[in-house]
Amino acid sequence: MNALANTFGLAWRQLRRDLAAGDIRILLAALVLAVVAVTAVGFITDRAERALAIEANRLLGGDAVVRGDAPIAGAIREATQASGLQRTETVEFQSMIRTGAGDTANLKLGDLRALGEGFPLRGTFRIVDSAGEHDADAIPAPGSVWMSRAGADTLGAAIGDEIGIGQSTLRLAALVVQEPDAALDYFNVAPKVFLNLADLPATGLVQEGSRVRYRLVVAGDSGAVENFVGTARPALARGQRLETIGEARPEIRSALDRAGRFLGLAALVSVVLAAVAVAMAARRHSERHLSGAAVMRCLGASQRTLVGIHVGEMTLLGLIASTLGVLIAFVLQWAVGHWLAQTMALSIPPAGWLPALQGYGVGMVVLLAFGAPPVLALRRVSALRVLRRDLDATEPSAWLVGFAGFAGLAGLLWWKAGSAELGLYMLLGIVATLLVLALLAWLLIVAVRRLRSRLRGSLRYGLANVSRRAGTSIAQVSALGLGLMALLLLTFVRTDLLDRWQLSLADDAPNRFIINVQDDQVQPVREFIAAQGVPAPTLVPMIRGRLVERNGQPTSGADYAQRSGDADEDRQAQRRADREFNLSMADALRDDNQVVAGKFWNGKPATPELSVEEGYAKTLGWKLGDRIAFDIAGQKFEAPITSLRSVEWESFRPNFFVLASPGALDGFPASYITAVQVPPEKTRFTADLVQRFPNLSVIDIDAVLKQVRSTGDQVSKVVQVVFWFSLAAGVLVLLAAISASQDERLLEGGVMRVLGGSRRQLRMAQASEFAAIGLLSGLVAAIAASVLSGVVATRVFDLPWQANWTLAAVGGGLGMMAALVAGLFATRRVLDAPPSVTLRELQG
Repeated sequence: MNALANTFGLAWRQLRRDLAAGDIRILLAALVLAVVAVTAVGFITDRAERALAIEANRLLGGDAVVRGDAPIAGAIREATQASGLQRTETVEFQSMIRTGAGDTANLKLGDLRALGEGFPLRGTFRIVDSAGEHDADAIPAPGSVWMSRAGADTLGAAIGDEIGIGQSTLRLAALVVQEPDAALDYFNVAPKVFLNLADLPATGLVQEGSRVRYRLVVAGDSGAVENFVGTARPALARGQRLETIGEARPEIRSALDRAGRFLGLAALVSVVLAAVAVAMAARRHSERHLSGAAVMRCLGASQRTLVGIHVGEMTLLGLIASTLGVLIAFVLQWAVGHWLAQTMALSIPPAGWLPALQGYGVGMVVLLAFGAPPVLALRRVSALRVLRRDLDATEPSAWLVGFAGFAGLAGLLWWKAGSAELGLYMLLGIVATLLVLALLAWLLIVAVRRLRSRLRGSLRYGLANVSRRAGTSIAQVSALGLGLMALLLLTFVRTDLLDRWQLSLADDAPNRFIINVQDDQVQPVREFIAAQGVPAPTLVPMIRGRLVERNGQPTSGADYAQRSGDADEDRQAQRRADREFNLSMADALRDDNQVVAGKFWNGKPATPELSVEEGYAKTLGWKLGDRIAFDIAGQKFEAPITSLRSVEWESFRPNFFVLASPGALDGFPASYITAVQVPPEKTRFTADLVQRFPNLSVIDIDAVLKQVRSTGDQVSKVVQVVFWFSLAAGVLVLLAAISASQDERLLEGGVMRVLGGSRRQLRMAQASEFAAIGLLSGLVAAIAASVLSGVVATRVFDLPWQANWTLAAVGGGLGMMAALVAGLFATRRVLDAPPSVTLRELQG
């Protein structure tokens, strides 16, 4: 115990001495910056993800919703009484709505929603009333209703009109521009009418046998909501289902998923930069202690004592640096969070403690994994080091320790990725980049040695430094290249991500769906739309069928009840198998559909074939070659699956999970569907179309587009903030890494100054050395980042990718400039300080 205490005391004294002398300040700065980068990104990511989740839950009207075909009671309702939860409910059904009276009465089947007090718990209604357009602060008052703007256009209703619903007559008080849950299911026929739940009994519409849908909505603290979900899922009865934001429209879910993966990638980049900075700084720290360790060996210190002192010093340093880093990161994320809340106009939840714990974990693991190997080499230092300065420590177990360090990095990447696939690709990219960097650095050294005699002046001296310090040059090229690769990768993926969102949420996206077009109306509807100044649309058939067989075996939702062992996945598969399918036909694929397996038909095949969306097929366990049979209006239709497709749901064009080959569904009852982009000034488009074709249903999804664009804009802002913060932190960490290996240059520069070298000669020599290292590092980093970004974009983010060599060239050039500027900045003391001071500091 005394020996341990003595060793700890020596470690503390050495740490204090090194801090006072400045020997360990670079390592401290590198570690603090590393922890700041990792922890601040973690704080911002954690807060932003929770804020986006809350914002996305506005699309549900709450954090979780239980739907049922009967009033929801029992254990589920009791669970809503838990502390930290708010509760409200709605009742939904369809009924005839009438406006006007007598011969001028207008009747239309409407979608009625009776709202309980407090709805929505998340989000708000955007309405237009006598006061203008604004966010509603309550639900419709008793005796009044709200109506969707598209529904009012269809019925020709205006604010103040009387609306007949069942046995009641209510006043139209406002038009709904945007509703909280519009983005979950926009295939509901207008008009929508919203009334107070207290007015529902007087309508007389809810009777025994009525088809009524009940919704129980909850919101609250994340822990309370999770507990509710955990209680409600097992208690779901027949006809009930639980919805969270995971059930949102694919385009909403896709944006949130990709944002989460990008934030995970930013955290990975922070870990890689931390490892680079700490490894380089620890190497310098070890070199500066070689002579001291040799003296201690001369005085009888054992290897165990040396290891104890230096590892103890590293541990203490790690705790101090991690604490400082976490505190700085907390202040930074508070400032960034405050700015983000104002910019995004939403409430940002307070920071949790998990990122702080991760900061400590990353700081200590990175320090011990990458700082311990060079420090452990000190126990093998020879006592002759006191007399012969050219002797370096050798450590037979260096390979083992190095492997342990790499395993530590792999573990950190796996931990911070949040995706095993992303972590694996990042790890493979790092290994490949390091190997290429080390090989090219070695080839550069060989080339310089052969060409050195042909060079003259400062250029010869600068490039000679590259070959003279072969080990240092290889380490610098590898470290700098790896750091630049990580930053360029983040830049490339962020650019692809933002470009994709801008394309998918373009201003000319369709904002009206037109359904129920009959076969004899296809051409007249197309001509009518073209006459309104709207581009003539393509109408696609839609045939409704129910799944009955797979490979000749009867199948239904019950077959998926316990198929995979994942309760959520099984429930989703069961719902999909039980409900009717929307089938369609296509002779060619649009650009928002891509074949990922099998072969799509060319023209009209001899026998019917099916193409299925890949996610849908995975949920139902369908594979290429399976024969799927549907019941369509009492007739059986069967065909094999010959291809699987990926679908870009963000396009907002009619897409189908199951497509049949041309002519395969001819003769089955079908209606047609299309989507068009109606300019804002065409205010009469819906009313005129419905007046000309009364059987059509026109679904206004402007509100959906606004919500999706709003979510996309908020996600983009979060991605931008995290990107720029990661980039800034990365530049600082790279600066620390470069600064950590400058002692030999300072020593040589001091000698050159003593021998009469001018400031200009010295600066040119340094510039040529850093330019060579930066050019090689930047070039390899740009190529590696381009290739890896392609893999990550296609495999992890599901984004189409095309190599952008212009961006890669610019990135490589900026990498070279960064190395040049950082290197010259790090060695500026050689020019500013007298040679005697520089030599005395380095040899003292």
